[in-house]
Amino acid sequence: MPKARKAASPAQPGDEVIVRCESEEHLGVLLPSSEKDEGFVTLKLATGYNIGIRKARIASVELVEKGSASLLGNRKADNEKIKVAKPYISLVGCGGTIVNKIDYRTGAVYPTTSPKELIESLPALAKFRIKPQTLFSIASEDMAPAHWQKIAEAVSDELKDGANGVVLTHGTDLMHYTSSALSFMLQDLPCPVVLTGSQRSSDRGSSDAEVNIHSAMVAANADISGVFVCMHENMSDDSCLLHFGTKVRKMHTSRRDAFRSINTFPAARVFAASEKIEKLSERCPSRKPGGKFRVDAKLNTNVALRYAYPGMDPKEISSLSKYDGVVLVGFGLGHLPVNLAGNPDSIPLLSSVRSLIDSGIPVVMPSQTIYGRVDMNVYTNQRALLEAGIIGNLCDMTPETAYVKLMWVLAREKKMAKVKELVERSLVGEITERSEMAGY
Repeated sequence: MPKARKAASPAQPGDEVIVRCESEEHLGVLLPSSEKDEGFVTLKLATGYNIGIRKARIASVELVEKGSASLLGNRKADNEKIKVAKPYISLVGCGGTIVNKIDYRTGAVYPTTSPKELIESLPALAKFRIKPQTLFSIASEDMAPAHWQKIAEAVSDELKDGANGVVLTHGTDLMHYTSSALSFMLQDLPCPVVLTGSQRSSDRGSSDAEVNIHSAMVAANADISGVFVCMHENMSDDSCLLHFGTKVRKMHTSRRDAFRSINTFPAARVFAASEKIEKLSERCPSRKPGGKFRVDAKLNTNVALRYAYPGMDPKEISSLSKYDGVVLVGFGLGHLPVNLAGNPDSIPLLSSVRSLIDSGIPVVMPSQTIYGRVDMNVYTNQRALLEAGIIGNLCDMTPETAYVKLMWVLAREKKMAKVKELVERSLVGEITERSEMAGY
């Protein structure tokens, strides 16, 4: 064990220390404590795992090597204006598992108060010039469209202040909704805006947090522009993939490589260890300095998202008449039960859908298969739906992107023909021109 030296002042978060108890001692990096941890000293061990030691058991804490009392300088009040030399990356905390940690009293996971603690606990971030702030600290399942708008405004403020790129820490469950919304709201971005998170809290040895946020920082410094999601490429820590904001989806509940690019190649591959980025798509644009960046965050949130299912009651469709728009996620190439053959056991939805559309409510249909393109020109049943006015033919949007896009379009256009034209046209890369075999 390294030789300890007497500290001129009490050990600070970021210092390497030896914590001695009556019958054991532990070497590690001292981590910041929150109010919930006030009875514990928390260390990050060389194994990557964290350990909480009751203060009542500690005989001494000795300094081995001075680290950074805070990688940010002084620990100021949360969101107090922090001056950081340019160029810098703005780190905006929006909650999620990546800013969670274990409560050593209960074993439960709880959110920390600030991304400052995250920076302090991840040594790989020390080399980056980072300006942090906490926008909010909530689980992503608690997010609503109003949160997307606040994030968009926060990104705009950071770019106006001179940020070279923006990293957003975010819960993984609804990350693809937010990335899609920001893709429409942040028009003509001059630099990268990168969402990242983790499947496992940052104080677990198996956490994907450090590699994900390190890779996101690399991406935020890169010669690219647009909204991206940066998460593990596979189960190892070798690389992360950068996914386009409107073409990504969480496809597994718990795997580290849960995120997939849908119907397209990922934008890039990021190697945290070497801090290099490899572009994988010709659609990944370079930075656009001096461009016409603007925020267009208005949404019509009176939009419903519904999945069709066998035996669906037509009354469920009729009940959607209170909405200004409906995303009805169909089967396969774009099917709903229409029962043109008159099967007595079938429950057709065609009449209810037609009535909804005739009343002026646009109905957009992506597919439940997620992968592939809607093509309603193939079967007679589908053509009946097309004739009724269903929108989305030949599109390959995910249901989540279709939902966000319809909210964004309806905030700008109410005429059915114009809504159809905008929804079926690729505005920010959400619809690919052709289907690639490698995109599945």
